[in-house]
Amino acid sequence: MSLRITFSTAARILRQLRHDRRTVALLVVVPAVLLVLLYFMYDGADGTFDRIALVMLGIFPFVIMFLVTSIAMLRERTTGTLERLLTTPLGKLDLLFGYGLAFGLAAAVQAGVAVAVAYWALGLDTAGSAGLVVLIAVVNAVLGVALGLFCSAFARTEFQAVQFLPVVVVPQILLCGLFVPRAQMAGWLQATSDALPLSYAIEALAQVGAHPDATTTMWRDLTVVTGAVLVALVLAAATLRRRTP
Repeated sequence: MSLRITFSTAARILRQLRHDRRTVALLVVVPAVLLVLLYFMYDGADGTFDRIALVMLGIFPFVIMFLVTSIAMLRERTTGTLERLLTTPLGKLDLLFGYGLAFGLAAAVQAGVAVAVAYWALGLDTAGSAGLVVLIAVVNAVLGVALGLFCSAFARTEFQAVQFLPVVVVPQILLCGLFVPRAQMAGWLQATSDALPLSYAIEALAQVGAHPDATTTMWRDLTVVTGAVLVALVLAAATLRRRTP
């Protein structure tokens, strides 16, 4: 793996992303609009918007990045771009970490805009700082990138790539503690939740919502999510094919 090649790959992906206005709107505008909808849905319900919006600041980047990345990598394969790239000194890890870096930077912009709208336009109130929320949102977005890269290896069409959304993403949303506290779940559901990385990201956000300073639990949860990102990227490199048969 070469840092120079990885950074060059990230720069190429960012240039492509800059010219794709629809994807830019999906990344930057859509989360902010959805937060506004949540605000009016829970208008008058004391504390409910703060709890739900804080969680959604972690879920939105995860879902959107998973969807965008899985389709983008599939297009690289189906158009022959990936096959041509891998005839150069570019390695699989260079490509995948380049994707992670590029979309991580895009996620930082996305999270910054969404958090700004939530705190300063919609009045989101948390005990912890907005900077910690941005950090967790970015790590969560990179998790979505890594899982999207891994799942794209098993898809032959864009429709198949989208089909992984209810298989990989939706169960994590259902079991992350958003609807029912994880401690109140049945034993086997709680065990499943403990094995899913999104649960730790949501727990980290809950720590920010409840404590004015970063806690040991928050840093532990972020470490678990980061480890899941690295594992997913390595698995994606192991399963990545040059082209779709």
